[in-house]
Amino acid sequence: MSYPEAEAIFAEHGIEVVPAHVMPAIGQTRAIATLNRIRNRYGDDHARFVVMTLAETANNKAFIDETSLWLVSDMMRAAAKNFPDLMNNNVTAWFSFFDGLPLGWLQYWALDLDGVISKRHALGGMVYERMKRTFGAMAKQPDVLDDRRSA
Repeated sequence: MSYPEAEAIFAEHGIEVVPAHVMPAIGQTRAIATLNRIRNRYGDDHARFVVMTLAETANNKAFIDETSLWLVSDMMRAAAKNFPDLMNNNVTAWFSFFDGLPLGWLQYWALDLDGVISKRHALGGMVYERMKRTFGAMAKQPDVLDDRRSA
């Protein structure tokens, strides 16, 4: 099948679409149908921002696949609901957050859950926890008893 609108969105951000039998290199993807589904469900602007988030942030251009595209789409909607100022007035902080996100490692760790929990939802939980710590109410003054606080 051909998805010219989705392919054009990838092309806008310098991402090459490769056939399904080719292992994508950095800056390539074969998840064209996934982006088309996201575009059909949430619109062109949403799909563009999903691709921009992965293409324009550090270390994420190598992980543009079905899971990462849906993850970013899910996190955009979660941020719009829970941190509306972030998505409406502080997009720089959004990109900074994804610059520091070890997405490749998180995807690797999520492989252990294969067959138990979908990688998309497992990653969503891992990323949202980091998002909550970065942008949530306790970001400025973390809980002293938090198990992930640093000494």
